[in-house]
This record gives sequence, structure tokens and C-alpha cells, in this order.
Amino acid sequence: MQETRFVSGPPERPPRAEPERGSPHGAAARPLPLLAGVGAAFALVHLALVAPGLGLGWDETVYVSQVSPQAPSAFFSAPRARGITYLVAPVAALTTSTSALRVYMAVLAGCGLFLALWMWRRLLPAPVLAIAGALFASLWVTMFYASQAMPNLWVAYGAVAAVGCFLRAARDPGDGRALIVMGAGVAFAALMRPSDAVWLALALVVAALVMPRTRGRGLLVLVAVAGVAVGCAEWVIEAYVHYGGLAARLRRASEIQGHLGWYFAVDDHVRALGGRALCRPCDVPWRYPVSALWFFALPLLVAGGVVSAVRARNRTPILLATAVGVVLAAPYLLTVGYAAPRFLLPAYALMALPVAQCLLWACLAPLRWRRTAAGLVILAVVAHLAIQYVLVVGVANRVRRDAVDLTRIAAELRAQGVRPPCVISGEEAIRIAFRTGCASRQPGGHDGSITPRALAAMALQQPVAVLVADKGRPPAHAREWRVHPLPGLGPRTGFRAYLSPAVLPRPTG
Repeated sequence: MQETRFVSGPPERPPRAEPERGSPHGAAARPLPLLAGVGAAFALVHLALVAPGLGLGWDETVYVSQVSPQAPSAFFSAPRARGITYLVAPVAALTTSTSALRVYMAVLAGCGLFLALWMWRRLLPAPVLAIAGALFASLWVTMFYASQAMPNLWVAYGAVAAVGCFLRAARDPGDGRALIVMGAGVAFAALMRPSDAVWLALALVVAALVMPRTRGRGLLVLVAVAGVAVGCAEWVIEAYVHYGGLAARLRRASEIQGHLGWYFAVDDHVRALGGRALCRPCDVPWRYPVSALWFFALPLLVAGGVVSAVRARNRTPILLATAVGVVLAAPYLLTVGYAAPRFLLPAYALMALPVAQCLLWACLAPLRWRRTAAGLVILAVVAHLAIQYVLVVGVANRVRRDAVDLTRIAAELRAQGVRPPCVISGEEAIRIAFRTGCASRQPGGHDGSITPRALAAMALQQPVAVLVADKGRPPAHAREWRVHPLPGLGPRTGFRAYLSPAVLPRPTG
């Protein structure tokens, strides 16, 4: 019996190749239904499983408040970029409904996954792309952030699209559409998160210079540099308008992120995978080792994908996806002294391609090993999905409980007379102020936007509330203000609100 030979991709040249008769890609090699199905399933599963009742997080509130009519804009600190605010604006500017925002963002996330993978349809077989998309979407981090107003998932989409179109343009410099989408992908990533886009563009420039048989090297370099310049332009202009110049903004951004430098944060990211959206400082015990099994398996699976790609005919796409993924992960693993799982989403999206290559190659091993390999892959995938399901449900439930508590706190403040125009400062001020319809102002810390004296003067003219958690002490200017107990938030015992003289309780009866 003749063995079926696995041909995992089109030859390096020419760029297009039809699947061989009898190839495992035959009828299943149509990318449109496969990739559209993956994108649609991603959005639908998120809407059914995660989105209901999911309130706005702290960072989300900052981004959404820039365009929402619900409350004045929160302070926009130096590291942030406005790309995600532009993305949510069509809905956030028209309605204060968080549910409407979640549906809108989830649909966009599904479309984004489809479009990013679609850029690779001439480079890798449709089954590899579909498996890669499904694996990436199955991570609890990806599923949790699908409808959130956060930039990292969108950087991932921009990076995947840019790398795919770079490869297409490297094969055919006459493919103007690929060049345009490559530049747009880099610019889109820069609009969302400039630092990530700089590393992305740098990786593409190096690839253009060192990859063999690359055509139009100068044009590829120019497009990559132009893309990052266009995408970062708004952030740079804002640096001179609001932050005292580019160097000052970069310096302040580094301070807010704990002073960038040499850190070995791999262990922090491993601990954060247990269900922590932010691990800062990440000196917590590693309680759920099973949650990081896939993280430890990732280098082995990526290596397997590279080996199988070298044996097949899609070596360059898999190698470049791996290399750019490593470049995008390295700054967060080695220069940032804390961890947030979402930081690595662009790297995970690119590395999902060699992982998918490895898994498909294993399932199409020689006949005597095929059944065993396929069985092991299926068992591993089922276990992986079960673990990711438990994690995403746990994280989402915790956020839902916080949303209920924050709504109760905001309602109690309104009942005590903290109503617009008003200002809230102190613990959890950003999220509570947004729900109350107030401005949030902090006299210090990362979001320092007002002096204590100015806040005290403001308190004479409009309602001001200073929130203090547990046994914390109020600032000097608020110590003589009226104190009112508030409901707790999560495991905390409760809050106290120090209410300025301008706060008049709502009459009862």
C-alpha cells in the first residue's frame, strides 16, 4: 500500500501551486470557508461564554472614556496610544451600553482573525491556517480579550497580516496589494501600541536584508519604515503637545512601567497564566502549574513545526513567523519587570502557525504511526481546551463580580449626592468615577493630573469624593470631610468615601 505523502505548502517559487491529486489538502484546501468558520466560531463562543455581564476593566475605562458621553475623559498616561479608542469610537460615542460595545468588538475580533489569516492563504495550506487560528483563539487570554477595549489582540492581527504580506511581496515585488497591506498592518499595530510596532518593523527590515532570494529589498524596507512612522505619528505629535517632547514621554512611559531594563520575567508570565490579568509585582505563589503546560510545550511544538516545514515546502513562512514571534515576545520577557498575559498575544498569534504545522504533520505521519500520533494530538488538544475553559470562565466571573460591586458603589455615591459635575479621587477612582458620571483626578501616582491644593479648591465648588480602601488614611485636605461607608469590592472589607462640603445627600421620603 502506497503511503500518502504530506505536502504542507506551495513551493517557494512560484507563489501559487495547486494541491497534488491525492494530497491531504484536496477538497479541504479552500481557505474561505475554513477561515471564515474559525473567525465566526471565535466571536460566537466569546459572546456566549465570556461577554455577558463583563464590565469595563480599569484600562478599558481609560480608553472608552476618551469618547464616551457617560463621563469626562480619564487621564491618559504616557505609555498609552489612542488606536483602541479610535476603534471603539463608533459605538462608545453613541451609546453607554457595555453590552453593545462587547457585541461590536467581538464581531470585529472574529473578522480580524479571519482577515489576518486570509493574508497567508497563498503561503500556507488552509488546514494549517485554520488550526493555527483555532489554537490561538482557544487560549484563555485570547478568548477573554476578544471584546475588550485593549490594544494587544489588535497588534497581533496587524503583525500576522504584515508578516504574511511581507512574504508575498518578497516573492513578487509586483504584488502592490501585498505591499499596501503590509504597510497598513505595521501602521495599524503602531497606532495600537507603538513599542510593539517598532520591534515588528525592525524584524521585517532585518528579514528583508538577510532572507535569501528576496526581491525588492529596498521597497520592503521602505514600506516597513513608512508603516511604523505613519502609525506612530499621532503618538509622537501628542508627545510634543502634552508631554514635553518625545524623550520626556518615553522617559515617563518607562517610569510608569517600572523603569524598563534587564529583567528575566519568564517566570512572572508563567505564574500569570494561572488566571491573572495583571501580575505586578508578580511575587505570588505558582498555584496552578497545569495552566502553563502549553507554555512549556510551546517551544517544542514550534521547533517541531520548523523541522516539518524544512522537510516540506513552506520553510520560509514558518521560519519568519517564528522569528518575528520571538522578537515580539523578547521585550516583555526580558525588559519589563512584571507580567500581563495579553502582552504576548502578538507572539502567540505568530507562533500558532508553526505549532499548527507541527500538529498537522504529526497527524499525517507514516501510516504505522499515524493513528497513535493523531490520538495523542487529540487527547492533548482536548485537555488543553478544558484547562483554557476553566481559566477563562474563572477570570470572567471575577470581572463580573467586580462589575456588580462597582455598580453598587457608584449607586451609593450618587445617593449621597455625588452627581455630575463631580470629581472622584483615590482608590479605584477611574472605574467608579466613570460609572458615577464623574471625572477622575489623582494628585499623584501614574495618573497624577491635579495637585492636592487644586483638588481641595475644587471641592468648594462641586462634589468631590476621595475613596479610601480598608484601613487606609485619607489625604490631609480631606480629613475633615464627611465620611460615608461604601460596599466592598471583591475580597476587600469595604471602602470609605470622604465627601467634600459641596456634596449634599439626596433627600429621602
